[in-house]
Amino acid sequence: MHFTAETSSNGVVERNFTLGDITGLLWSPASGSEPAPLVLMAHGGGQHKRAPGILARAHRFVRACGFHVAALDAPGHGERPRTAADEQHIAVLRQAQAAGEPLGPVVVEIHKDLAARAVPEWRATLDALLALPEIGADVPVGFWGIMQGTGIGVPLTAAEPRIAAAVFGCLGHESLTEAAAQITVPIEFLLQWDDEHVERQSGLALFDAFASKEKSLHANAGGHVDMPRFEMDSATRFFARHLGQVGASPA
Repeated sequence: MHFTAETSSNGVVERNFTLGDITGLLWSPASGSEPAPLVLMAHGGGQHKRAPGILARAHRFVRACGFHVAALDAPGHGERPRTAADEQHIAVLRQAQAAGEPLGPVVVEIHKDLAARAVPEWRATLDALLALPEIGADVPVGFWGIMQGTGIGVPLTAAEPRIAAAVFGCLGHESLTEAAAQITVPIEFLLQWDDEHVERQSGLALFDAFASKEKSLHANAGGHVDMPRFEMDSATRFFARHLGQVGASPA
């Protein structure tokens, strides 16, 4: 892992890093010296590691709980070049949008391809992050990712025993239920009741598939991108409860 740039603002240190072809960001408390929990964050489709929602949540988790937070550019996103397969996926998606066809089947294939590439990258990145002295090998790890982040995060959490709690949502498909059935850690799942891209029953089926003894369904009125801002508060409390809090009490 190579750190390529560093900035600091409002008590949060932000570092750009690369790991082979992977590009990512790590946010840490400016005053932290002891090992602290780590939250992994995956962005949505067509976004990148510095998307506004990622930045806002990363700063919240660092400042409210004293956590470290890491985000990666998914394959073909952000600073990472697109492959021919990526370009083909985008072309098919745009064609379906232009024709007014259901996007679900197209998105499923995109997520399958991305997860096959991204899960090994996330696991290698986690190895490198836990080797850093300011994080430490034995700290609890959480995962946050909705939409495309769920498409990557569910198979990642199923494969990665070091993830102790996860927030997913705004996605649902039977292609994820097998992986979900292998997940037993605490889960918070977000569902937009009027989602125009994700069928309600599909989202509910994915929630039902998780084998976790502790799992909470947060269903809110509104469309795909209308998630209430207060869900950030809920995720902060969720991770503070399951990973152990280092900083001040979250609002």
